[in-house]
Amino acid sequence: MTAETPPHPASVHLAAAHSAPPRSDVSVWTGLVGVLGLAVWVLVCRYWPELSELLNLPGPRQRMDGAYAALSGVVAAALPMVLWSVLVEKVHRRPSTGIAWDRPRSLSDVVDISITKLAGLWATWALIATFYCLARWYWSGQYLFAMEVLGTAIVPMFVLSVPYVLWLDRVLVNPRDGAWHFGAVLIGREAYEPVEVWKHLRAWAVKGFFTAFMVSIIPGAFAQIVQFDPATAGLNPVALAGIAISIMFLLDVQIGTVGYIMTLKPLDAQIRSANPFLAGWLAALLCYPPFVLMGTGGLLTYEVNTRDWAYWFEGYPALLWGWGALMVVLTAVYAWATVIFGLRFSNLTYRGVLTNGPYRWTRHPAYLSKNSFWWAAHLPFLVTSNSLTDVVRNTFFLALTNAVYFWRAKTEEAHLLSEDPKYREYHGWMAQHGPITAPLTRLFGRVRGNRMAVQPAE
Repeated sequence: MTAETPPHPASVHLAAAHSAPPRSDVSVWTGLVGVLGLAVWVLVCRYWPELSELLNLPGPRQRMDGAYAALSGVVAAALPMVLWSVLVEKVHRRPSTGIAWDRPRSLSDVVDISITKLAGLWATWALIATFYCLARWYWSGQYLFAMEVLGTAIVPMFVLSVPYVLWLDRVLVNPRDGAWHFGAVLIGREAYEPVEVWKHLRAWAVKGFFTAFMVSIIPGAFAQIVQFDPATAGLNPVALAGIAISIMFLLDVQIGTVGYIMTLKPLDAQIRSANPFLAGWLAALLCYPPFVLMGTGGLLTYEVNTRDWAYWFEGYPALLWGWGALMVVLTAVYAWATVIFGLRFSNLTYRGVLTNGPYRWTRHPAYLSKNSFWWAAHLPFLVTSNSLTDVVRNTFFLALTNAVYFWRAKTEEAHLLSEDPKYREYHGWMAQHGPITAPLTRLFGRVRGNRMAVQPAE
């Protein structure tokens, strides 16, 4: 099921006559240099025994496949993206950063503002830490690594936040941002805007919830890729498809984690707003632990008495190769939809508008490819129990899972349509010209028109 939706009434279709959508706020190259940096690091980890031997380095000479080697991959991906963004694209000079580099204030002019902002920022971190402490799921399984990392990071974050805020407030056009308004609530000396406070808390709720999740899954595919031995796979289409899919998921997780961490105004990657709609939060949270409804044991489980594609196509080499290629392509589109964000990937946020890469085909390439992958990988209508009931249930619940992502897409579009005229222009252009979006828009339009035609006149 696709996550496309018919045009929103607020969408202005001025772009219909244009040959191209509006320019993307993120270039293709930003994500690509991040992939290159990550690839170099993976090769270093894989060939560390040979490198350490060549350079006569001390320590154990074995492949680096641990959790902290995987975490270092985030740095390896982030550093070239930051350098490219600043040195080549000069994103720090964009008006959307809200920074006036050429008109710095004196430190004495901003110190009171910065103190209030730091109070709000530190209180926000304290709230997130309290949530981590109270939520039991953060203290078992894969989340233990995330808690270890974030617990270690809080001290340097606390120390570095002081010079960072003092430095940035000197050049911000409006230093009284959401953190300042929240600090003003706590200090009680100056008037504050409740709307700004809630915007600030929503943005940090996104960072707090999803950063912990992303860090927790970083080690997953990294060790498998570093230790992979091509000789064991040979010309086995299932094994080759499996490692290719793992590589795509590694790109998605590593680049996605960079996006959640690097929400910095000097990089024009700040969270401009988090989704204000409760439905948007519900739809998103249902797809992530501990609230996830899909998968084994969830309310929307669609894998009862099933086997994967490799089982059903065993003995048919051509079909295995073709189906494996399909799985890799779908995963590649999913990873590409994350990589193209560069420094700006995150759920439930508005951080600019993407109009290039797979977003030139459809407004929701990640959702479309992910949901298509599940159908192709699990084939829920084929069951080992020969039970028609299992067939119906599995098919129904996977379709319901698709509906959740359709719902997510609608709430995200509603958020972005309310925020940015450029997104409204992109939305309209895609409705007319998108290779996938335009036909679906016309189909939805005809369905709506037929429904209106059969309604009696009032």
